[in-house]
Amino acid sequence: MRAAGRSVWTGLRDRIAASDPGLLRLTAGLRTVGAITLTLAVLSLFGADVHQLVAGAMAAMVATFAIREKQLGPQAVTLALGLPVALASVSLSAMLSARVYVGDIFFVVLIFCAVYGRRFGDRGTALGLIGFQVYFLSLFVGVTVSSLPALCGVIAVAFCCSAVLRFAVVPATPTGVLMRLRLAFRARLAQLVSAQLDLLDADGDEMDKALNAVREGTARLHETAMMIQAQLDEGTPDESVARLVQRRVADAEIAAERLGLLLLTARSAERADTLTLHLPGAPAPSLGGAPAVPDEATATLRRDLEALRTLVLRAGSGDTGTALAHLRNRLLGYRDEDNLPAAPAAVQDVFRGIGEAARAVMGLRIALDGPQDESDDTPATARSREELDAEDAAIDGGGEEPSVEEETGLRRPTTRAAVQVAVGSTLAIVGGELLSTQRWYWAVLTCWIVFLNTASTGEILVKGYRRLLGTVFGVVAGIVLAGVVGQHTWTAFALVLVLIFAMFYSAPLSYTLMSFFVTAMLGLLYTLLHTYSLDVLVLRVEETALGAVCGVVAAALVLPVRTDRRTNELLGTVLERLADVTEAAVGQLSGGPADELLDKARDLDQALADLRAATQPLTHPVTPLRARRHTARYVVALLETCAYHARTLAATAELLPTHPSIAADPRLRGAAARTVRNIGTIAARVEDEHAGARVETGPSIASLLGSDAGTPRYGRITDRVLRHLERLDEAVVGLARPLGVPVGEPRG
Repeated sequence: MRAAGRSVWTGLRDRIAASDPGLLRLTAGLRTVGAITLTLAVLSLFGADVHQLVAGAMAAMVATFAIREKQLGPQAVTLALGLPVALASVSLSAMLSARVYVGDIFFVVLIFCAVYGRRFGDRGTALGLIGFQVYFLSLFVGVTVSSLPALCGVIAVAFCCSAVLRFAVVPATPTGVLMRLRLAFRARLAQLVSAQLDLLDADGDEMDKALNAVREGTARLHETAMMIQAQLDEGTPDESVARLVQRRVADAEIAAERLGLLLLTARSAERADTLTLHLPGAPAPSLGGAPAVPDEATATLRRDLEALRTLVLRAGSGDTGTALAHLRNRLLGYRDEDNLPAAPAAVQDVFRGIGEAARAVMGLRIALDGPQDESDDTPATARSREELDAEDAAIDGGGEEPSVEEETGLRRPTTRAAVQVAVGSTLAIVGGELLSTQRWYWAVLTCWIVFLNTASTGEILVKGYRRLLGTVFGVVAGIVLAGVVGQHTWTAFALVLVLIFAMFYSAPLSYTLMSFFVTAMLGLLYTLLHTYSLDVLVLRVEETALGAVCGVVAAALVLPVRTDRRTNELLGTVLERLADVTEAAVGQLSGGPADELLDKARDLDQALADLRAATQPLTHPVTPLRARRHTARYVVALLETCAYHARTLAATAELLPTHPSIAADPRLRGAAARTVRNIGTIAARVEDEHAGARVETGPSIASLLGSDAGTPRYGRITDRVLRHLERLDEAVVGLARPLGVPVGEPRG
């Protein structure tokens, strides 16, 4: 009974960890709601009125979500500095409340300084955000000079309550976040294996659903790996341990993705690559004429995939029983050719992939949990363990971070954004005053928000659209909630807390949904302040639309960054890093000096993530240019393909000094030279559309070495390298057509 209860709790924990990696959304929601609740409790003890309670709740929310540093010490310093900034902001608002024009000018100056402060990192961003939001708070509750002392006390209480929740009740240290991200990675890895199991059994109409689940699982696993990478420096003081975890996470991610591709190839009549996995809406591969998977092989694959999932789920449980060791030994045995079941070649590749995935899981467990019991090891397991130990010993502390040239003047992003927001806010103030002399600040708030975390006119347009959509639906919800709550103050505050939690929990998932919860919450706050009416909520929609339009106009006319220009810059960065990874990996596989390949591969992943985010305006459903939407999706999908093969080459090259079955081959450098040149050609064309170079085609990569990739002339590992080089070369050539780069045979 106790074991069953433990199993249910473990399953629930894994599902929560997988849905919210690092529990970052849950922590943010609980911390904010807790700070507001504590603030309301303290203020109620002092007999605060409703206006002060609303102001305290808003101040506690601002003091909590504005702080972004990872370490507790810097967080405390920023929060301490934030209090005088908040008090100065609310004091100036009170003193300027009777001087409309002076107050408006100061508000614009404050907005400029708040946005410009982002150039000073997390602390500058937080202090600017606190200054702006507290000024907005003062406009919302209508602060005057006579009410200023009481409001300053309310803000001080809110900041103290925020500190209590942040440092005593719901602390979040980098080490703790990293530990929870590790758990999330294991949970998502197990979910991906489960999706692969469904893909194995899928038939007919179920194929599309199963393939979509594998796509989503692969993307979610990659997202978690990137989050772990971002936390390693702060969460792991020992640089060698950080690099070991980085290596093992990368190995597990690549092994899981490769296993899915091998399984899809065994099930389908077509060769599977990451284009299939990363292009949403693509048809499922045809099963007609597919390599037959014998029933006995299917049963064995199902059994072994279930065993692999068990290994992943039990990896962090401390379970070192004989049964688990037996599963591990059986799966690792597939790394030995003599242990492969009799089956078609494509099916045998799946068994090899299971063996490599089991090795990656064992390496991940050793890196995260320390040395394991070796008493039940078979020769195959002992050999895998020796390889992992040799790789661990070869890991060093890494190299220095490359310096990045910083732009100056109006070319600096923070300066440009500050000027744009100031102009847009000026327009919003003028237009907002025409709509309402009392609530014009909603337009300014929207203009401010649409510029947060955006870098091009298209991104601002899409964000403004999403905010307006969420606001419209939120108004409807606000009407319903206001009617239900009536004049019940504490019921309204309870619902406000629920909506605030939902707002923070949904923010990373959907900006539209977050805007919905914000607007519904504001309907309740207006009810508490006895200023609620249908006209007020309609005005909220009008001011939101006006603020979004002002933001888009300012972005389009003042120091504009066109979406095409932004995406071309990021595309050039992706291509540059793709060439770096490919050249460095092939160089090391050719016998060249060791390089920081995993760092280069993660830089490529980050650049690709930035490009994917920047193309959202081009791929959004509201985009009228459907041809451009399809082209953007196709190019990103091809780049996903290139990144997968480059990552795999980098991971293989990292094994070269210690892996007995991988030997350097100097001919690889010459074979890959064409691919690297083609990447450079495409990058040059992206930078200058008049560039005249063309992408070269010709013999296959394998034939350049005097071998057919399907013939195991060099050994299984080397043949795998050749296949990845071949697929990378094909994907790079495929990029040429949508980007308008001419393709032809080499001249002369």
